[in-house]
Amino acid sequence: MEINNSKKIDVVNNKENKLVYNFLKRTIDIIGSLCGLILLSPLLVVVGMLIRLDSKGPIIFAQKRVGLNGKEFKMYKFRSMVVNAEELKDKLKENNEMSGPMFKMKDDPRITRIGKFIRKTSIDELPQLVNVLKGDMSLVGPRPSLPKEVKSFETWMLKRLEVKPGLTCYWQVMGRNSIDFEDWMKLDIKYINERNFLLDIKLILKTFVLLFGDENAN
Repeated sequence: MEINNSKKIDVVNNKENKLVYNFLKRTIDIIGSLCGLILLSPLLVVVGMLIRLDSKGPIIFAQKRVGLNGKEFKMYKFRSMVVNAEELKDKLKENNEMSGPMFKMKDDPRITRIGKFIRKTSIDELPQLVNVLKGDMSLVGPRPSLPKEVKSFETWMLKRLEVKPGLTCYWQVMGRNSIDFEDWMKLDIKYINERNFLLDIKLILKTFVLLFGDENAN
């Protein structure tokens, strides 16, 4: 009886800890995204103007991604490529440098001049603060995947959909494009299994370093 009672207490404590963690995480997401949008608004305006001057097309690129529990949402980014980038990707498939279903190419000819800079500094991701504020994403979590990428996931990889996707996670601060697809997925599962409030804060702080340039970004 004592063992059963102990197990029940552990289950209750785990639920309470999860509720507290989720509350703190959402609070940090709201405060962090609001402060980020306000403080970075001059930068956002300047980058928007540079994108418009650099090439024709919209300033913001919206794309369907897969979020919590497989729900799709529109993820926002500053446009860093030419407007017909998706059409050109088919012609570049043989140059893919990323294993798995995702496409990455170091010297991607589709990237614009200003696009190279904002991708190098991760500034192109800043509009996703709107996604965080809306609740589609979190500041910390696995990067959101495309629907067609999720369809190619192995069963164990689908665990990534148990949490909200995020702006940053282990992959974002540990090498990005120098990490192959399977190791990337393993890092995301590692985060999901280990996630806690202090780890989230640590990853957020590490991500600020990317604003000064990341040699593994492109």
